[in-house]
Amino acid sequence: MGDFNLAQIPDLPLDLCIGGKTVPASDGGRFDVINPATGEVLTSVADGTVEDALACVDAAAGAAAAWAATAPRERAEVLRRAFELMRDRSDELAHLISLENGKALTDARGEVAYAAEFFRWYAEEAVRASGAVMTAPSGANKIVVLQQPVGICVLVTPWNFPAAMATRKIGPALAAGCTVVLKPASDTPLTALLMARILEDAGVPSGVVNVLPARRSGAVVSAMVHDPRVRKLSFTGSTEVGRILLREAADQVVNCSMELGGNAPFLVLEDADLEAAVDGAMIAKMRNAGEACTAANRFYVHADIADEFSRRLAERMAALRVGPGTEDDTEVGPLVNEESAAKVAELVEGAVRDGARVVLGGRRPDRPGYYYEPTVLLDVPRTAGILGEEIFGPVAPVVTFTDEADAIRMANDTEYGLVSYVYTSDLARGLRVSEQLDSGMVGLNRGLVSDPAAPFGGTKQSGVGREGGHEGMLDYLESKYVAVTW
Repeated sequence: MGDFNLAQIPDLPLDLCIGGKTVPASDGGRFDVINPATGEVLTSVADGTVEDALACVDAAAGAAAAWAATAPRERAEVLRRAFELMRDRSDELAHLISLENGKALTDARGEVAYAAEFFRWYAEEAVRASGAVMTAPSGANKIVVLQQPVGICVLVTPWNFPAAMATRKIGPALAAGCTVVLKPASDTPLTALLMARILEDAGVPSGVVNVLPARRSGAVVSAMVHDPRVRKLSFTGSTEVGRILLREAADQVVNCSMELGGNAPFLVLEDADLEAAVDGAMIAKMRNAGEACTAANRFYVHADIADEFSRRLAERMAALRVGPGTEDDTEVGPLVNEESAAKVAELVEGAVRDGARVVLGGRRPDRPGYYYEPTVLLDVPRTAGILGEEIFGPVAPVVTFTDEADAIRMANDTEYGLVSYVYTSDLARGLRVSEQLDSGMVGLNRGLVSDPAAPFGGTKQSGVGREGGHEGMLDYLESKYVAVTW
């Protein structure tokens, strides 16, 4: 699209999307959206208030009964049209994501394709909310189980995948017959606002999907979660914020799905295919410049192959072009904001103080924007602080091991349990190790696990519930048991 700018999307809303209308914030407030590649202002959007949040709930409540009563096939067709419209507008969406998030266009295009698939998958799942009929063991009556929509849902999404994290929640919610309020991250509200327009064009009735950009996230989400009409909260973000929201949700006993932080180990066993392991490491580490909860965060490599693996990984990472995400040849874009870039720099500096050796990168380049160089750290002590933090940047710390059981113990030595990666040429060994890893997902000889047809989620403090797959829609349904005699 050449030199892309926001004027090329004339139907992009810049206000709140409530009840099928775009409206300013009730107090007239707005906040700036920043281009991470330059640090300059892209535009401003309406800054929703608590009053606006409750207006979103009003709109969702007003549309709830009709949408729940809509035939599953009709809901499916709407989601299918949304999938097709996303595909038709994929270039616009990818450029918009690159502008406000900073990710390279290659990554942004991949995200749009992935995001659209959630609408296609849940278009197919919408007609499969099956119940059950059985005879009670006593023979006295029949047990009838119905699946009904859980109700009004508040969806809170992060900035790192602004399209995919929205569709991963909106898709199953709409398929189940729920109405929603989407609160996007304030770093990336534009993608969510364009998604509202796409869903409207796909035929989603007014009030079924409402979008509330807001800087005062805590206040607006708290107000909605404490509204007795809201029955579901789905949040993707940090474990720290997830704990706060779980406490808030307890006041009204709101049904919660939480996709929280990660600290993914990447195990390379001594019999691994080294070229395949490096290929997988590049995907698991450098997708979206490492700004993913599924990013490989700790590399545990057998001592016999650690030098060669690290050399190849550093060569591959050194060859990546760093630059603005909107340029076609960029492979590593800027991080999303100054806070993120500063945190990555601090983690690397701390690792060096702990004894790690920088063999590639290790600094912020001297240029405008929120960049950090692709970085490889060797000789990282097992006690280094960087191994206990979610890096969320293009940094690969390498730790060596000699014993498989020791590697598994180190991999599991974290409060997180989202995803793990294992590379080995022995399938039986790989499956045995996968079973011992305490995480909700495992990439076995694969650097990418995300798939709309698979249940995405973690163990321990990485979350509650699953998104994607058939399980993803079940999170938006309640089972109703009817005891009946006939």
